[in-house]
Amino acid sequence: MKLKFTIISILLICTLVSPAFGALGEKEYPRFFDEPWDHSPITVYIDDVNTPPHYSHTYRTAIVDATKYWENGGNGKLYYNPDFEIVDNPNADIYVMWVETMEEVTGAADGVAGYCRPEIAAGRFVRASIVLEVGDKRGFSWQQYGNANMEQIAIHEFGHALGLDHSNDKKDIMYPSYEQRENVNPLLLEKTYPIIIAIVLIAIGVLGYLGTGWLRYHNKAKILEDKHFKK
Repeated sequence: MKLKFTIISILLICTLVSPAFGALGEKEYPRFFDEPWDHSPITVYIDDVNTPPHYSHTYRTAIVDATKYWENGGNGKLYYNPDFEIVDNPNADIYVMWVETMEEVTGAADGVAGYCRPEIAAGRFVRASIVLEVGDKRGFSWQQYGNANMEQIAIHEFGHALGLDHSNDKKDIMYPSYEQRENVNPLLLEKTYPIIIAIVLIAIGVLGYLGTGWLRYHNKAKILEDKHFKK
């Protein structure tokens, strides 16, 4: 009986103490501020006027999708639900712009695809600038970012604009490196799209013509067969 009471006591103590140890061992998610903006919605200006030579208009959609990612919960690490509004005003809360390459234009370290620079006053963000590059050197060649890569980079930088710091979790969008996704050059796709459509239409036309010719030949052959070989 005494042994049974001792075991129950130990289990009870472990049950009460384990959450405390778990809380001590749990690391706080890295962030600059819990809630950096003192208003909502957070306005965003996308500068698609002052753009580098290899800018693609499809990148604007990547920015819009990045804001929707965080509005829909993001990586689950925010203490608040952000609401964005895309505006046509350069004095917006968040100003988004592009450069050809970060290393050459801003002097950033090799491998940096973008950065967010917030202006802080009284413990709050009053404005933030997000700068993104349109491509980077891969080996001996320069490659332009595809839309999926641009969206991933934009999501990461918007995470900073919402107060999050870099994460140590490689699966987290706030990890300071990312895996290359599809990298279809959007400008090349835009230029070749009419040609591709034309080729497809021509191919359909040729196949249709050949198919019609085969049907005519088949029908004529059947008529001749019925006329000369059937009794």
